[in-house]
Amino acid sequence: MSVLLLQLAGPLQSWGDSSRFVRRETRTEPTKSGVIGLLACAQGRVREDPIEDLLGLSFGVRVEQRGRIITDFQTEKSLTRKRNSREYEKTMPLTYRYYLADARFLVALGAERSVLEALDQALRSPRWPLYLGRRSCPPAFPVALGIHDEYDDVRQALEREPWRASAWYRRRYPDQTLEIVCDASEDEPSATQADLPVTFSQTDRRYAGRAVHRYRIDNPGTGGGAHGTATRGTSSAPPTFDVTGADDPMNFA
Repeated sequence: MSVLLLQLAGPLQSWGDSSRFVRRETRTEPTKSGVIGLLACAQGRVREDPIEDLLGLSFGVRVEQRGRIITDFQTEKSLTRKRNSREYEKTMPLTYRYYLADARFLVALGAERSVLEALDQALRSPRWPLYLGRRSCPPAFPVALGIHDEYDDVRQALEREPWRASAWYRRRYPDQTLEIVCDASEDEPSATQADLPVTFSQTDRRYAGRAVHRYRIDNPGTGGGAHGTATRGTSSAPPTFDVTGADDPMNFA
């Protein structure tokens, strides 16, 4: 197996896995469905195209830089009014949309090298503009970091790759551990997320559940072990949410 590494960083990102209608929430890390959508977009696939070949990719995310959640209250209406009326011709429901600001993630995809070469080329010369969960969230840097053959699998890549947080973030939080979120094996603790896309069709969009395993490692960029030793503690906490009150608008606690 080879590993394709991606860097997902931008002013705003949004990775929903269950939001519908007027409340569009975001997880605190990229979802597998969001990244598969990114790959399909790079290859120029439309929503009705099959995506079965992308579902078998091994998938993992490392949180390089925790962002902060912000809320956008949106209204939408047409510019014209109904004939002989003060009402607008079209008015959409009021919506609350949540975003991650100033976040960075390292994503690892595992598959045969020939499969990853096609994806890497598409990301470097995408057919459609790329975005981080929503079309209003373009990436701030090139996404593709290349194919790596020196790692055995996705987890080893995420445990050994250098830390890619911003310079100011490194200075402020030099000793923090890093969280890894990846596909779960059968014999380890896991939670289920509804972020495995069956189809992106606009008339029949469907998602399946995916078993997800979370763990933390010593930061390979701060002398905490060249191979990313697993740990449960943190020595310097990154910016987080006040889960006791107003700073936890999405009830993550």
